[in-house]
Amino acid sequence: MAGKSHITIKGTKDGLVFLLDDDCEFDALLSELGTKLDKHAQQFTGPIIHVFIKLGNRQLDEDDQERIRAVLRKQGNLLIQSIESNPPEQDTSETGPSLHTVAAIVRSGQTLEYDGHLLLLGDVNPGGVVRCTGDVYIIGALRGMAHAGSAGNEDAIIAASSMTPTQLRIADVISRPPDEWTSAEPWMEYAFLKDGKMAIDKLASLSRHRKDVMQFKGV
Repeated sequence: MAGKSHITIKGTKDGLVFLLDDDCEFDALLSELGTKLDKHAQQFTGPIIHVFIKLGNRQLDEDDQERIRAVLRKQGNLLIQSIESNPPEQDTSETGPSLHTVAAIVRSGQTLEYDGHLLLLGDVNPGGVVRCTGDVYIIGALRGMAHAGSAGNEDAIIAASSMTPTQLRIADVISRPPDEWTSAEPWMEYAFLKDGKMAIDKLASLSRHRKDVMQFKGV
């Protein structure tokens, strides 16, 4: 029983399309291509025939493409017009969380919740809640409750221009009493987990804590 052919030749109004299997070994593919051309040599005589090579998902460098051209050059009337592969599939496995930018004031009784990171341009008033699965960045005053890493991400942080929350929460860890977070310092601060406990530091120190801050996809 003959083995499966790894090469399909189709005729079009522009010439011949060679569909080359993208799973088999490349050397075996070249050998079969040469055999097929020799077998049908009489059909490739006469006027110039334009040939379009389709490689499927196989990606070849210039040297291997030249090896294909060399095989087809043996038939003097076959003129290669193109050698094309399908575009490489995009690897989405490393895609980070999305960043949601919102300009608003979160008032008492309101909850702002997102899947991903949150950049809030505005204040969170007492009784207001912001919650997301990633980081929380507040360009304004945090006087309400903020919950970062709500799906269990203990690496999430909460940053605010003015850090006077009623409660901070990262993953399942809840902040110390609110009066311990009151700060009169003029710089932005951020909360993070250190050894399983809530800690606070100047935002300028964040680069030491996490080098990839704000390197979100789609920003």
